[in-house]
Amino acid sequence: MDEKLLKEGIEQAAREAGDIMIKASHPKVMEKSGHANFCTETDEKIQEYLVERLHGILGEAEFLGEEDGQDVFTEKMKKGYVFIIDPIDGTSNFIYSYRPSVVSIALLKDRKPYMAVIYNPFDDMMFSATAGQGAYMNGEKIMSSDAPLSDSLAVFGTAPYYTELRDRTFDIAKKLMPLCVDIRRSGTAAWDMCCVAMGRCSLYFEMRIQLWDYAAAAL
Repeated sequence: MDEKLLKEGIEQAAREAGDIMIKASHPKVMEKSGHANFCTETDEKIQEYLVERLHGILGEAEFLGEEDGQDVFTEKMKKGYVFIIDPIDGTSNFIYSYRPSVVSIALLKDRKPYMAVIYNPFDDMMFSATAGQGAYMNGEKIMSSDAPLSDSLAVFGTAPYYTELRDRTFDIAKKLMPLCVDIRRSGTAAWDMCCVAMGRCSLYFEMRIQLWDYAAAAL
């Protein structure tokens, strides 16, 4: 499939998924394993929509999504195309109307990052990247900052599902505070990594995240 058309198709799917997120109100909330590890009916609705929509774009692809209850590659995912989906990265933010939350879609080819799209529907910010071709936001190329940490913001995640990591996380944040301008926390790993990619922050850390949290943003 033409690479440009493929990326445009994934971007459009992400935009449509973002519309579902924005239009949702008072979603039913389910708690998964781990502290503050939530899923809403909107997470499930968006993931189902994306699987169907992306299958229409690239029918040969396999899928791995946060709401599958599966966090490892099956044998058939080791070759060819695999979409890795986080329908709402920042579900707690979404539940409490605390921005942002994003749609995250990564496409792997033979287990290597190939294409990525992250969409923040609340600010209409579309991030995209193709391996070896740089990263873009709303069609404009973005670059990370080369400013020293002392002149930069840092951003971090608290890995809230893993309470055993809490003390170490905040110990690191405390040590980092005097080394940078200030520290921020958004509540979505994918968005934090996008902020580093476009130069808003110079450093992101979190003690533990899942594949669907970083698969797109890392590219």
